[in-house]
Amino acid sequence: MVQLSTFLPVLLAPSVFARALIGPEPYNEEYENHLKARQGYYFQNWSEGGSNIRCNNGNGGSFSANWNSKGGFVCGKGWRGNGVRTIKYTGTYSATGPGYLCVYGWTRNPLIEYYILDSHADLAPNEPWTSKGNFTDSEGTWEVFQSTRVNKPSIEGTRTFQQYWSVRTEKRVGGTINTKSHFDEWSKRNMRLGGHDYIVLAVEGYTKTGGPGSSGSASLTIQ
Repeated sequence: MVQLSTFLPVLLAPSVFARALIGPEPYNEEYENHLKARQGYYFQNWSEGGSNIRCNNGNGGSFSANWNSKGGFVCGKGWRGNGVRTIKYTGTYSATGPGYLCVYGWTRNPLIEYYILDSHADLAPNEPWTSKGNFTDSEGTWEVFQSTRVNKPSIEGTRTFQQYWSVRTEKRVGGTINTKSHFDEWSKRNMRLGGHDYIVLAVEGYTKTGGPGSSGSASLTIQ
């Protein structure tokens, strides 16, 4: 499971921090245009307790990841604020061990961590899931779950909070996810969201308690 997510504006990618530390560089038109092409998105590159995890920020809405590790990580790209979006994406994803390809986000008041899984490797959550039934929309059939994390790190520090899940019954890589469809279905099940903090298309890997880590690769673009 993701315990804490760190978001950086695209203009503050690690390579840019490195440049800032050694002072300004001469103007480079190609480099400036490269940065401008990536504006408008937030890039997430978080990991904990692992090694051999590589998450790369690409142009526009693209990113890639390669990993073979215990511990946990989340690599993704998306937006700050409004979570009601129709997210179209393309790319590749291949993984083993616990992990997901998903739309991922947080809300505040109430504090909720949520997932919309389009594909996955092992479904091995570290908290018990409670099934809330199925629903079908234009993109497929989904099973809804709810779980609770007790005294775990969050975007508001160590807290106890709910997790909401939609898991596509037939895995796929690429397509369209209408988040409003999921939010509405969750609401029907008394799974209330708060104000959206951020939302991303992401890949996640983690270690099941007492079990293996994960490995894989992904190259994805939101459009």
